[in-house]
Formats: sequence, structure tokens, C-alpha cells
Amino acid sequence: MAAQLSAGRGASVRGLDASPNLLAIAQERVPSAAFLLGELEALPYADHTFDLVTGFNSFQYAGNPGIALSEAKRVAKPGGQVLIVTWGTPEGMEAASLIRVLGPLMPPPPPGAPGPFALSDEPALRAFAIGAGLEPLEVFDVPSPWHYADLSTALRGLLSSGVAARAAAHSGEDAVNAAHSRVLEPYRQPDGSYTIGASYRCLTARA
Repeated sequence: MAAQLSAGRGASVRGLDASPNLLAIAQERVPSAAFLLGELEALPYADHTFDLVTGFNSFQYAGNPGIALSEAKRVAKPGGQVLIVTWGTPEGMEAASLIRVLGPLMPPPPPGAPGPFALSDEPALRAFAIGAGLEPLEVFDVPSPWHYADLSTALRGLLSSGVAARAAAHSGEDAVNAAHSRVLEPYRQPDGSYTIGASYRCLTARA
């Protein structure tokens, strides 16, 4: 969505993800953009390239989040902005159950891995930005419920995330779909659709 909005406003859009499925969707929706398969810790861009660098639910999943954010700062122009989007606080967020259920299906995390909600705490998020040499500007929350027309659509959408793809590679798609199906059941609407409450915590920072 961010790539679509930016391209629609005339921006030159570049993107990177570790999930081929997500990249294919992004490229289909924004044909004018250039998307690459890669890792956050080694961005394939020159120093001081971008006016704005965004990371959507990405830094907390990086093998080394600090290096990943330092890379984001490196490719941002001096005085440019970096936007970090992470999960909102898990307490009371319905989508948190869909995130947590993947834990047992994932490969063992590296020692000291932060976990999906490590940056949801505002002081931790600000400290994370400062540690990479960024100047935090604003922290705000964005509610964004998930809506799916039916179970098949929900499972397909959830499986397209990079985290779910890693869980599927480790434990199999059937296991991931079964886990998601169990968690989704309480959110089934009378018409067979699903609505799950979700929110995101965002930090803007100056490079």
C-alpha cells in the first residue's frame, strides 16, 4: 500500500523483502517500482540514496535488528526520514494470537533474538532508533483491522507474510494453515468472513 501511494504521488519507489511471494504481489501492484529479494542487514543501495526509508514490520524480525536499522540510516539522505512500523502493543490486540501461534512452527531463533513485540514498547522503540544514530521525531499508533472474505482468503493472506513463509518452510504449509485456522475461528462472522483487530506502532526519525 505504501509503495502504491508513493508511486501515485510521483515518487521513485524501490523495495526489498525476503519473501518472493510478497515481492511478486508488490511488483504486480506497482509495476513502475523496482523490487529486490534480499536482507535488511545488507541493503543493495548506495549511501545517501533516499529521501524516505520505510520498514514495515521488518526490523524486529531481522537477524541483527541494529545492523538492519543502521543500513536504513546509511541509505537515507542526510536529513531524510526513516519510518519504522512495528506491531502495536500485544495486550488486547486480537492479531497478536495469530503472530504468537507461529512461534512453535519457526526454526529456533538465534541467541538474543528480540521477538515480534520487542519494539512495541515506546521507550524501547525510541532507544532502538537512537542506537542507530537516528533522531526520533514522533511515535504514533495506527489501528488497522484485518478483513478477509472467507477462510481460504484469510489463510492465503496470512501465509504470504515473510514470517509465515519461514514457518511453512520449517514446519510445512499444512501446519501453518492448521494453526491459523484454530486461532481464526473465534473471529468468524455470520457471513463466513473474518475480522481481526490489529494495530501498528510507528516511529518517524531524522537521519
